[in-house]
Amino acid sequence: MRIRGAVLEEIGRARPYAQTRPLSVCDLDLDPPGPGELLVRVEAAGVCHSDLSVVDGNRVRPLPMLLGHEAAGVVEQSGPGADVAPGQRVVMTFLPRCGGCDGCATDGLAPCAPGSAANNAGTLLSGAVRQHRDGTPVLHHLGVSAFATHTVVDHRSAVPVEDDVPPEVAALLGCAVLTGGGAVLNAGRPRAGQTVMVVGLGGVGMAALLTALALDDIRVVGVDANPAKLAAARELGAHEVYGPADLPARAEVVVEAAGSAQAFETAVSATAPGGRTVSVGLPAPHARAAISPLALVAEGRTIIGSYLGSALPGRDVPVFARMWREGRLPVEKLVSARIGLSDINEAMDHLANGTALRQLIVFNH
Repeated sequence: MRIRGAVLEEIGRARPYAQTRPLSVCDLDLDPPGPGELLVRVEAAGVCHSDLSVVDGNRVRPLPMLLGHEAAGVVEQSGPGADVAPGQRVVMTFLPRCGGCDGCATDGLAPCAPGSAANNAGTLLSGAVRQHRDGTPVLHHLGVSAFATHTVVDHRSAVPVEDDVPPEVAALLGCAVLTGGGAVLNAGRPRAGQTVMVVGLGGVGMAALLTALALDDIRVVGVDANPAKLAAARELGAHEVYGPADLPARAEVVVEAAGSAQAFETAVSATAPGGRTVSVGLPAPHARAAISPLALVAEGRTIIGSYLGSALPGRDVPVFARMWREGRLPVEKLVSARIGLSDINEAMDHLANGTALRQLIVFNH
């Protein structure tokens, strides 16, 4: 079938992207779903730093590639062996799990090895590429490629949700909430009476903050260098907010969601004795941080790396959907703008400038 999508043509073009336009919105051909795959009509897709990291060159991927990995849509066709029926709304997630490797045996602590290999290669989990332009393959981004009117995904990249979960909420469950909220619930595991501090208040950090606020008897602190984001955290319900240089005390659970060495150092230093630092941000590959091993040993502190919030999407998406349904997790408040597919390059500028939480591409089919 013929679709329209945003294809990354060249990595590392100069900003502003609104002028250099590294992403071209164009027509492509999409193959039918193969065995275990789904054809999904995309309803909403979030613009995330993991997309920007490919555009700016911090995460080098093969090109051309159709970006987008945080999305929701409706299944239109199921390939042989796919266990999701047409008409079902699904949340698409960016790390498929094969179910049989050592990583899949860790209950979410480690990524799936075949899924990670497919993501790096720009293929689906089967190794197939279903997108083409003028006969040339256009690679998949993290198994989703959601900046398009339709996409084909492995059924293990899709989690069904009930119809009462609107597309704009469901989309955010696939990355921002799984990553940030999962870092709190799966890796941080705060206990009643403790404090959760979130360092870096972008989309993932704000999702972590909202998740911590949804828990009983947890004090929540937001940390960011941007005063506007501190104000936004206050509006969402944070009990206290601070700049990185103004931290008055330490917390039992500190989630670092900025993806920078400096933020990681801040998070580690802000972790209380016996506490956990959960690093969920993705820094540039060359980034290095300086921390004191003595402080970790003497104070019994733990540092945990958390990819995709140490989540199992099939287990955790329904949990977050239920929290939203109960009114405890108002993730729609993370949406800072609703845009069209043609606005994608400008959206990357807003993300790079730090002026956006979650810009959401809304498709009006």
